[in-house]
Amino acid sequence: MLNVIQNGKAGAPPLLIAHGLFGSARNWGVLSKRLSIDRHIIAVDMRNHASSPWFSSNSYHDMATDLAEIIEAQPMPADIIGHSMGGKAAMSLALTRPDLVRHLVIADIAPVRYDHTQLPLIAAMLSLELSTISSRRDADEQLRESVPDPGVRAFLLQSLNLKTQPPSWRFNLEVLAAEMDKIIGFPQFSTHFDGPTLFLSGANSDYVAPAHHAKILTLFPNAQFRQIADAQHWLHAEKPREFEAEIRALLSS
Repeated sequence: MLNVIQNGKAGAPPLLIAHGLFGSARNWGVLSKRLSIDRHIIAVDMRNHASSPWFSSNSYHDMATDLAEIIEAQPMPADIIGHSMGGKAAMSLALTRPDLVRHLVIADIAPVRYDHTQLPLIAAMLSLELSTISSRRDADEQLRESVPDPGVRAFLLQSLNLKTQPPSWRFNLEVLAAEMDKIIGFPQFSTHFDGPTLFLSGANSDYVAPAHHAKILTLFPNAQFRQIADAQHWLHAEKPREFEAEIRALLSS
């Protein structure tokens, strides 16, 4: 079973949070605590990430099965927030096990194949001379040339474990690289999920385009589309209060 970080009271309505590629449950700590006032928050480390087990595959079928196992241990179906890769996993779960899902929030991702790949970031992380690193500053210096965006470097370096000798990444980078074609893709489904669904995107992000809406509505006929102003792909980190307000509005509907 996946590693989880829980907040709130057991027995309260469960809200499961599934992070994106290179993320972790810890990235959602502040939002989890704020939402836990009236919810049982279950933030997961997805497979091959952080403290969850490493496997030889990273398909959306596998990730949906992982999430189903977590929810089946709860006394009732769950509301789900999924960001990016976690959003695709959450969609896959809702389309295969709708009995486990109440409300569905998909953050800045669509059920489509994307052209981008994250293989350059994996190559950059694998290129670090970990034996020479004693601090995140050392790692940041080594990453600077291959990952020029300081925000992206800071995000990745949250998952560099400096307590091991030598330091190590909390990602199964080799498997994530091998499975990248599946991660940027999306499976074919002949089913649909009729529950309340919110596709919440950053207004400055191009991950959910108007051209994707027809496909989304075929799979999620009760979908709503909302944007958060001045936010990009990591909208929950860029605009946490606005993100929280949108979540609460859906869950109270």
